[in-house]
Amino acid sequence: MKIITDKKNELEIEITGETHTLCNTLRKTLMEDKDVEAAAYVIEHPIIGEPKLYIKAKNPKKSLKKAAETLKSRCEEFKELIESDADGKTKGKKKAKKPAKKAAKTTKKTTKKKK
Repeated sequence: MKIITDKKNELEIEITGETHTLCNTLRKTLMEDKDVEAAAYVIEHPIIGEPKLYIKAKNPKKSLKKAAETLKSRCEEFKELIESDADGKTKGKKKAKKPAKKAAKTTKKTTKKKK
């Protein structure tokens, strides 16, 4: 990772070896922060380009750290979910039971025939 611009309210970094997957996830998570005014990234060349992430915020480094911690937490939660489903067991939370299906009531309509 290389810092390109580091100002009070702006930060631009190059994230070597990463792709749209991490950059777009970071951008989206950054935009959830009320202190972030703007977050964007660009990969100038599809094959050899390195992504550059731009953040404009009250404290961009703090916001980036917070976004990274949020992503880490979400990934850990997802991993636990996958592992618990693979074992057929849940870790921590119990699976909610589905309500039993009620038998459908049948009503018989009678009609009188006219003679």
